[in-house]
Amino acid sequence: MDTSEVAAMLNTSMSWVYREASKLGLKGYKLGRGRNAKVLYKRSEIFKWLEQQKIH
Repeated sequence: MDTSEVAAMLNTSMSWVYREASKLGLKGYKLGRGRNAKVLYKRSEIFKWLEQQKIH
């Protein structure tokens, strides 16, 4: 998933995803170089993080 897809799924901004991803334990995978590089995230890691956020 790219950053915009993650932001849409979590109902947040792309800047929030970039800023908070490492704090949340989401590892980004950079494709390309420079300003046009795309950062992708594993769908399974996002769902794993979401599962941990459940209120019991």
